[in-house]
Amino acid sequence: MHYRLSADPTLPHYIAVEAHLTNITTSTVELQLPAWRPGRYELQQFAKNIQRFSIVDEAGNPLRFQKITKDRWRVQVDGATELIARYNYYALLPTPNLLNAGSSFVNDTCLYVNPVNLCLYAEGRIDESCTLELDIPDGWTIACGLQQTSSGTLWASDFYELVDCPLIAAPSLQHIPYEVDGVRFHVWIHGGWRTDGNPSFDAERIVRDFSRFSKKQLDLYGEFPETDYHFLTIVLTVPYYHGVEHRNSTMLVLGPNDEGEGLYQDLLGVSSHELFHAWNIIRIRPAELLPYDFTQENYFQTCFVAEGVTTYYGDLMLRQSGVFTDEAYLKELQVLFKRHFENNGRAFQSLVESSWDLWLDGYDKGVPDRKVSVYHKGAIAALILDLHIRRATDHARSLNDVMLRMWQRFGEPFVGYTLEDYQAITEDVAGESLEWYYSLCIFGNQPLEPKLNEYLAWVGLQIVYEEPGADQPGGIRLLELDDEISCQHRAKWFGGALTESIHQGQAELVPEEKSGKNVVAK
Repeated sequence: MHYRLSADPTLPHYIAVEAHLTNITTSTVELQLPAWRPGRYELQQFAKNIQRFSIVDEAGNPLRFQKITKDRWRVQVDGATELIARYNYYALLPTPNLLNAGSSFVNDTCLYVNPVNLCLYAEGRIDESCTLELDIPDGWTIACGLQQTSSGTLWASDFYELVDCPLIAAPSLQHIPYEVDGVRFHVWIHGGWRTDGNPSFDAERIVRDFSRFSKKQLDLYGEFPETDYHFLTIVLTVPYYHGVEHRNSTMLVLGPNDEGEGLYQDLLGVSSHELFHAWNIIRIRPAELLPYDFTQENYFQTCFVAEGVTTYYGDLMLRQSGVFTDEAYLKELQVLFKRHFENNGRAFQSLVESSWDLWLDGYDKGVPDRKVSVYHKGAIAALILDLHIRRATDHARSLNDVMLRMWQRFGEPFVGYTLEDYQAITEDVAGESLEWYYSLCIFGNQPLEPKLNEYLAWVGLQIVYEEPGADQPGGIRLLELDDEISCQHRAKWFGGALTESIHQGQAELVPEEKSGKNVVAK
């Protein structure tokens, strides 16, 4: 399939699409538009954004077609060997930010596309290579993980690669490259300028910090799945925080552009999280998602591994690589605990139930006390497992060993894993049955505070409840304990020496204020 994208010449905010299919040998062809996108496990019904739709043969003659589902068309080919589907796609969200990390957008100075939103595929030919031609002005820069074969034209080995590679094209993009262990990394920034004319980010600081956490993640797995990787970043003038993982890139949308240090801390956190996905979900993928079925829900129970483990490691890698100080990491940990225990700590569903129900209401607030966040509770479950393995083996093994084995057995050969596979590997690394862990943390809905505090105490921490007062909102707080032995364990967990000395003679609450932020949680 060959795709051509351009700004609709008559209607603002619409992207005009031509999808050209050749070598047709059948009497009918069925064209399918994805109903959802990888990284967001809900039906988004992209077909609702198509305004007009037509199909012609290679000579421009109209072909008969019928819409047979909400996003599927059956075409009567009538002997033609080629067809061209022409349609336009409305690329503007009805929100103040106008776009997010999973949408598309077009105006006079930017073409931003998630191909999964608007590219059809032909049933039975999803594995064929694709080309994507962009009708953009000369001199515009294209930032994308796909191979660029000529000016304005990109190539994908199949439809799965095409829709896993978002792009930004613009007359001006800030480009910050760096390299780690032979892997080329690219940070691309659109809109990254403050209102005073200065850049929103310090390029030298990005290279230093990104190199550190990238190196730490590569060291964990021993190799990188791709030869290059792209952090595609759009900075808005309004507050925003969103990231989506892709094959050899991530799409990030952040704001506001004038926030300063708070914006940079957001960039660090989401970038480390999404890079970890390059292994965990892009390659270490649940069997139910391999391959993706873009026509319907792909139910699976293990999003607590895909997102929970990744959420845990995103910030931990920043601490272990020395990008975060002890205080910066503990503040992020405190935010994580507040998000779970103050919002969903007594929810009815287990992690596996909430993973399954992502397709129902996983990204909506939902009814009170029904579901848990696979991100937040999943990260807490990962923390408990990591500290349990470390305590049982005196740090000889950890969750790192679990993820390395998951990579070696499932990610590197690219075969799907099951919940039973994950449990077997965790028990093998721990050297014991973990039935208690799965019963409590994964399949159960009992409160996690007692078990969490048991393991936090081993590294000199506790969660406590602070009563609201005139000068503090109260709620869950993280407490640092005065215990030299436990702080030694914390240092090993953090990957080296602590950056702050222990509080001699007293326990101390972790501050709530995050650098550059006026709120505890986003």
